[in-house]
Amino acid sequence: MLAAATAASLAASVVNAQHPPTPSVPLTARQVLPVWEGKVPGVSNPAQHESTLTVPGKDLHIIRNVTEPTLTVFPAKSAGATKTAVIIAPGGGFRVLAVDQEGYSVAEWLSQRGITAFVLKYRLAFTPGTDQEFAPNLLAPPIPRPGDGQANPAGPPGGLPEEAQRNGIADGIQAIKVVRAGAAKWGIAPDKIVFIGFSAGGVVTSGTMLADNAVDRPNFAAPIYGAPFGLIPNIPAGTPPTFLAVAEDDPLAAAPVLKFFEALRAAKGTPELHVFRSGMHGFSMMERNTTSDHWIEELYWWLESYGLTRP
Repeated sequence: MLAAATAASLAASVVNAQHPPTPSVPLTARQVLPVWEGKVPGVSNPAQHESTLTVPGKDLHIIRNVTEPTLTVFPAKSAGATKTAVIIAPGGGFRVLAVDQEGYSVAEWLSQRGITAFVLKYRLAFTPGTDQEFAPNLLAPPIPRPGDGQANPAGPPGGLPEEAQRNGIADGIQAIKVVRAGAAKWGIAPDKIVFIGFSAGGVVTSGTMLADNAVDRPNFAAPIYGAPFGLIPNIPAGTPPTFLAVAEDDPLAAAPVLKFFEALRAAKGTPELHVFRSGMHGFSMMERNTTSDHWIEELYWWLESYGLTRP
């Protein structure tokens, strides 16, 4: 299911990519932090080797076969810097990370507005083959959704690799610990940690905000066209304030996001839901000439309402 999201969003970006914020420094000059000190927990696959490849026909990059989670740091612009930190989890069906349009561009936008941002590269399921063999899959037809009367070749329900999903959520929770531990170093407040995730990254986001131990959760959360796909898990007391955004015509995420919103309301949470009339799946930082083009401004205003955009 979410593998289809990757193909859909990347294919759309070939047509409708907007100009991302101009980077203040080259990406290669940015600090990269390990999420885990020492050996990463879990079982490793010796055949899995991380690589970055370019989407065919476009200057967009995706990352696959991640086994060593990291955080790439985008410090807040010094003038008017806030005490807020945002951790960003790109999407890609737990098979790839759409790290440009759902990661670096979002971080750059926020950092230029005084918010320290961290792009999370979390562990992914193994995808075999060379990059040259794998690249055409990025623009492959979407995987049929369960319940549409067609076979789902993705395997697990919803197409989500279950082990990678658990690992991604664990990486997200650990990333929050890393950012909180370094709060003084980055000039941020440990109680102003926001977790944003797109599509599969929204699954990671929801996993962090529903963590069993309340101290492991972010202070604020924003799953963007992402939510628990499938059964809604137990909603514990004290979930963080939540910003949800999705396009009404999103064939993958609209129903799960609405379902998650209602579950949070029923559990006495404080969710805010934005349903754009169009934008499909994967609008991210891409211009589609509809109201979804302004989701990040809506997010910023939501942050502003909690005092997170002020120095």
